Amino acid sequence: MSTDTAGTAARDGEPRRGGPADSPFVRACRREPGPHTPVWFMRQAGRSLPEYREIRANVGMLESCRRPELVAEITLQPVRRHRVDAAILFSDIVVPVAAAGVDLDIVPGTGPVVAEPVRTAEDVERIRPIGRDDVSYVDEAVRLLVAELGDTPLIGFAGAPFTLASYLVEGGPSRTHAKTKALMYGQPELWHALCARLAEVTLAFLRVQVDAGVSAVQLFDSWAGALSEADYRRYVLPHSTAVLAGLADAGVPRIHFGVGTVELLGAMGEAGTEVVGVDWRTPLDVATRRIGADKAVQGNLDPAVLLAPWSVVETEVRRILEQGRAAPGHVFNLGHGVLPETDPDVLTRVVALVHEVSARRAEQG
Repeated sequence: MSTDTAGTAARDGEPRRGGPADSPFVRACRREPGPHTPVWFMRQAGRSLPEYREIRANVGMLESCRRPELVAEITLQPVRRHRVDAAILFSDIVVPVAAAGVDLDIVPGTGPVVAEPVRTAEDVERIRPIGRDDVSYVDEAVRLLVAELGDTPLIGFAGAPFTLASYLVEGGPSRTHAKTKALMYGQPELWHALCARLAEVTLAFLRVQVDAGVSAVQLFDSWAGALSEADYRRYVLPHSTAVLAGLADAGVPRIHFGVGTVELLGAMGEAGTEVVGVDWRTPLDVATRRIGADKAVQGNLDPAVLLAPWSVVETEVRRILEQGRAAPGHVFNLGHGVLPETDPDVLTRVVALVHEVSARRAEQG
């Protein structure tokens, strides 16, 4: 692993006195003014980068997540290349449930596949609590990265209970979440027991990352948009709240993100978070009105826009920056993950454009 100092100091030309806690990213999460709008990309650690595909060749996803040196190298790649304002730990949302004893694999082209889907109370009981020793490779990777990144903050993350439960109940990815909803509606006690157990596992996983030195955490509830607001509040919100509330004393910003969540944004903000991630479907000024003025927002360029001509990309970036000014804090990001076919050079240009435009506005007041 080669040392690289492409953190805040390298971008701004002089060192940041407060380290990651005083970085543009953390300041925006805390709704504090900064020198420019910070930017990072979901799924920035890999996917579109040739150096990622090379280093991951012949190494399975779960195995990659369990090799601290490899995790650190992959996490650093987009920081070196794009000069983003934050790194996000290379991992997968099913890593903690695998550590909790669930027999699963991440199948290329498919995603997580569970050998024995959860159907009974006995299945829930087999999901055991986890501690630092169960994911010591994550602890080690975070410590390596914190030392390597310097002033650039590292984001830890985990999957939210609903999304994890959906994978475990369905046995893999699903477009309809029919089995998940059938269990949720038909056996609510079992559903809540499953989500409560997953909330414990998720909180423990995030605690390991916080204790090792991450500067922020993001809770991914990728499939929450499949629910109505009423169902979200009844079946999901209590468990996401348990995770986020368990980090209230951690001293790091908490980001809550889902896809297709336009009707859920207010409720997701209520779960206990400093930042709400917004997908590309909802303008950031509209999202801010739904979430409230006490939360920063993150987002929300459509990942597919990056495949368009640069003139289109530039127009959309400028639009999102303008709409983001309605929020008390804005972290520029995509509305979901980087598509594998994205040209990495476009991502680099987006970072530079966001910094240039927002720094000029900051100087103008």
